[in-house]
Amino acid sequence: MGQMSCAMPRADIKSKRIKHNNYFIFLRAPAAKNMFSFLKDTDEIPQNNPKLKAHAVKVFKMTCESAIQLHEKGEVVVADTTLKWLGSVHLQNGVIDPHFEVVKEALLRTVKEAIGEKWSEEINGAWEEAYDQLATAIKNEMKPESLQTS
Repeated sequence: MGQMSCAMPRADIKSKRIKHNNYFIFLRAPAAKNMFSFLKDTDEIPQNNPKLKAHAVKVFKMTCESAIQLHEKGEVVVADTTLKWLGSVHLQNGVIDPHFEVVKEALLRTVKEAIGEKWSEEINGAWEEAYDQLATAIKNEMKPESLQTS
């Protein structure tokens, strides 16, 4: 497939950048704040929330793992139970296609800023493809029947 692995060590991503660019999501899509149970109905500045930062780190790590899998196996493999859960949670919280795009933009900005002069179109393409495949797998599991009833 020719994709680079993770294209950089995870340690190169500074938590400050993840925090800053995660907040970028709310500048682009302010209503997204209400999709996070820990931010709903608060006046909190999202960039100061440790749970939001933890979410951003999870997105980053899953995308990084996807990039490595694409490089090594030519495909992204995520456990069915994980995908079903992610699909259900995203559906339950009203996540739609444009939200995935805003998150991708924030992720790519984070990686670009973190690696600076090492940045290249090849690295951008590897991260973009990894994120797109992961997002597609999650979207494929966003089915009304996957919602958990309690």
